[in-house]
Amino acid sequence: MRIGELAASTGVSVRALRYYEEQSLLIPGRSGGGQRHYDQEAVDRVQLIQTLYAAGLSSRTILGLLPCVDAKVNTPQSRALLNAERDRITRQIGQLAQVRDRLDAVISASEAPGNGCVYTDAAPR
Repeated sequence: MRIGELAASTGVSVRALRYYEEQSLLIPGRSGGGQRHYDQEAVDRVQLIQTLYAAGLSSRTILGLLPCVDAKVNTPQSRALLNAERDRITRQIGQLAQVRDRLDAVISASEAPGNGCVYTDAAPR
């Protein structure tokens, strides 16, 4: 499939796919005329890259992990890295839960009748 088809299949922009190629995260085949061609496995690769980016990993970290993913093995270093990333995400989840709870408290307090507050999104001057 061509780059536009891969973009449509994955919901990722063509620009992002070209970036993945620049970072050696995604390696397309090339036609005689130099056009990029991707096999069906590229869809899974792009989805994996997106998942790892969403988890907060850098392109450099992802590049280092992909050979282990492809070989379906891990090393003590890759396990340590993944465990550290999981722990970071767990901390972020805890922090976000605290923020959500705080917002819930503000929402509850603001639901009281006659609090005299009028919301405006105008920036202070």
